[in-house]
Amino acid sequence: MESGWSREQMAQKAVEDIKDGYSINLGIGIPTLVADYIPKNIQVMLQSENGLLGMGPFPTKEQVDADLINAGKQTITQSLGASYFSSAESFAMIRGRHIDLTILGAMEVSAQGDLASWMVPGKLVKGMGGAMDLVASAKKVIVLMQHTDKKGNCKLVKECSLPLTGPKCVSKVITNLGVFAIQEGKFVPLELAPGVSNPPLP
Repeated sequence: MESGWSREQMAQKAVEDIKDGYSINLGIGIPTLVADYIPKNIQVMLQSENGLLGMGPFPTKEQVDADLINAGKQTITQSLGASYFSSAESFAMIRGRHIDLTILGAMEVSAQGDLASWMVPGKLVKGMGGAMDLVASAKKVIVLMQHTDKKGNCKLVKECSLPLTGPKCVSKVITNLGVFAIQEGKFVPLELAPGVSNPPLP
């Protein structure tokens, strides 16, 4: 099967859902790349649950500040007007439904919009972090991930086999093979990557 879009191209697809004035939380992994492609002509505030509102794109070598990190412990930059606050205030912001859009990765997404994103099979994990709060409270949830896992199994499934991060919370999935809406218990292709004609779906 064709590999489709690169990680960077997937991130650019996610930008199409970003609107001027949004407050956005980006999950670790591929979603962090979205920050590099937000158009200069729109104003958004990127929130990190470790206590920053106003994240900028990834730093150049000269811009790296080891004290300035996102929730995934990657070094970041800050935008004009950025603010810092405690974790308690950060989660009050999330739980208070002040986040317009969250874009995060996943292990599985079901045709009902259920999300499993925190338990990696066979690996010791520390927990789901802020993902549970984000998917329960954000006004819109988009998943950005590879279409299949390392064994070639489709990550778009009829029902999740892994513990859920949140039920019926995902409205759109962007993979390397295409963009899929979740409608009436089905994955509906909105756009397919070049060279992809029949992506695996449950």
